[in-house]
Amino acid sequence: MTVEHLHSTGTGPGPAAVLAATAALSAAVGYLLAAARLRRRGDVWPRRRDACFVAGGVALAAALVTPPGGPFTAHMVRHLVVGMVAPLLLVLARPLTLVLRVPLPRPARRALLRVAHSRPAGWLVCPPLAALLDVGGLWLLYRTPLWAAVHERPLLDAAVHVHVFAAGLLFSFAVCRLDPVRRRWGLFSRGTALLGAGAAHAVLAKSFWAAPPLGTDVATADLRTGALLMYYGGDLVEIALAVVLAVQWYAAGGRALARDRRPRPSSPVRRSARVTGGYAQGTTREGVAQRPAEAGR
Repeated sequence: MTVEHLHSTGTGPGPAAVLAATAALSAAVGYLLAAARLRRRGDVWPRRRDACFVAGGVALAAALVTPPGGPFTAHMVRHLVVGMVAPLLLVLARPLTLVLRVPLPRPARRALLRVAHSRPAGWLVCPPLAALLDVGGLWLLYRTPLWAAVHERPLLDAAVHVHVFAAGLLFSFAVCRLDPVRRRWGLFSRGTALLGAGAAHAVLAKSFWAAPPLGTDVATADLRTGALLMYYGGDLVEIALAVVLAVQWYAAGGRALARDRRPRPSSPVRRSARVTGGYAQGTTREGVAQRPAEAGR
């Protein structure tokens, strides 16, 4: 069984896609209301975070309601938006931090903190594991008969898009580490996971030049255009993630340098030297101790 060039079936988005798009837009509206409430209280919340979350929510909703089928290139645009662009924009907005700063009922706040600081949440944001779930899922989708089966089963298609978005969100969250979680992974582990995921994503994109996804028959020009889009589009998102890591590294180095430049508490000898005119009592200006008789003169 082959899927011929993935031409559009002429049907619109399914109920699950419409529901998911509505949820994404509702989350964007809720974010704006929460940020406005925070500012009315006198707190500072950068508006660039509002722009990131709204852009991510709108991009996700637009990708979800795109009619199924179409060329392979159109599918790849959808994949990049759902799995990479929208998750990064949402993570840059720091939604968990916003929810924790907005006044909430005490039981709800405790429950949210309990989940964020739980051991399973700490392991889910482990950068190597998040990278495996993200890129490993793409290899499973495109290099097994799963992708051909998706086009005949709408529920399976919805499940795949949920996984692609959730895995991309988890990976962006694990690499950026902008919101408070139980386990804080260092720059080395996050940078290594980013390099590994980027390499695996690039190899998958290049493999389309040799063969299309299993069980499909895609035109060569369409396949190669989609492969290029996946390759370079993925690079752009990964460069953005690397910039986030670089900014965090630079800020950490600046804080360490500021700590080193802080004046340290003086020793007791130096404090007594200031009291007695620049050098300790009982010593000469050259720092040699005076004899008892000379000290009494």
